[in-house]
Amino acid sequence: MQIILLEKVVNLGNLGDVVKVKEGYARNFLIPTGRAKRATAANLAEFEARRVELERVAGEKLVAAQAAAAKMEGLAVTLARKAGVDGRLFGSVTNADIADVLVAQGHPVEKAGVRLPNGPLKLVGEYQIEVALHTDVLVNVAITVTGEH
Repeated sequence: MQIILLEKVVNLGNLGDVVKVKEGYARNFLIPTGRAKRATAANLAEFEARRVELERVAGEKLVAAQAAAAKMEGLAVTLARKAGVDGRLFGSVTNADIADVLVAQGHPVEKAGVRLPNGPLKLVGEYQIEVALHTDVLVNVAITVTGEH
């Protein structure tokens, strides 16, 4: 299926690119979330008419994400979880847990933006993770998981 991207999508393309994707990805994710439209002649004409407005909105989102990243730079977060004597957690610390703590501290973060490349944190210790505030803006955050008995 041919689609027009209405914003930058990671590993796919930039605003205004016409790309071919699988139908399920377009129908179930890109189109309902407003990131793309079908590449028909009418939609191409409508996109070209709205291109300046869409580029302005994309620029504003990028500037807002960069400002939020400047506030989050060097941030350290501590989470306390029940743990055994060997340092293993009863359960784990997931990206949702980290996002909840960051939102509670006043940082606008989505759960999907918290990147845990090795999966949930299951041991007591210190970790460096990346938080994606925008497709082009990544922030490193120090996470300390402490054990409570």
